[in-house]
Amino acid sequence: MVRCHTFGADMGFEVETKDCTAVTDAELGELESLSVDSPNALSMGVLSKQTEEWVLLTTARENGKLSGYVFCTLERIGGTPAVIMGLGSVMRNNRRNATLKALMNELYHRALMAFPDEDVIFGTTILSPSGLEVFKDLTDELPKPSYRPSGEERAWGRRFAKRLGFSPLGFDDKKFIAVGDGSKPCVFDHESLKPEKIDNDLLGMFLDLDHESGDAMVAVAWAMAEKLEKLGS
Repeated sequence: MVRCHTFGADMGFEVETKDCTAVTDAELGELESLSVDSPNALSMGVLSKQTEEWVLLTTARENGKLSGYVFCTLERIGGTPAVIMGLGSVMRNNRRNATLKALMNELYHRALMAFPDEDVIFGTTILSPSGLEVFKDLTDELPKPSYRPSGEERAWGRRFAKRLGFSPLGFDDKKFIAVGDGSKPCVFDHESLKPEKIDNDLLGMFLDLDHESGDAMVAVAWAMAEKLEKLGS
């Protein structure tokens, strides 16, 4: 399952989605090199393991050079269409927003093709408010400041925490914080171009994360069917 296309001819992005079974060692080496300067960088061994845990790998290249990637799976959780995003990284350059948009547009397209005329929930794990930019085009994102999630919303947090490899017993379904096991978590690593403009209330949500323990924030958001049709077309 490989799909390759150019995202915005003027932007010069080539986006490809392929089965994880087809990912080569050379490609894994590219993924490792991409995030080597990130505090969330992971080893080749961890990256190789991701190909066993996920179904798809989506990559974005600009002028032939890898600029972002994300491992993902499209499936139904309790009958509800879902896009689960695992380990991902966006190169920390001044084109990072365009790279993130290219990756997400591809996932919107895949969701639209897999689940036409249905609302789809997207979920991932992040370590800072910058990661919430992944959901820039979506709605009803969680968690959010000064908001008490409903019972159903808390249940979604638990479902995604479990699906993303965290123990349900170590998940705070009010704060959406998943307790780590001491290892570095596999998160969607994206750093905002303007971190100084992030709202203090958003920053406050992440103060309880114990980074040394490998804690992460589970984040989810919805793509309504009508919106997804526009985003994924």
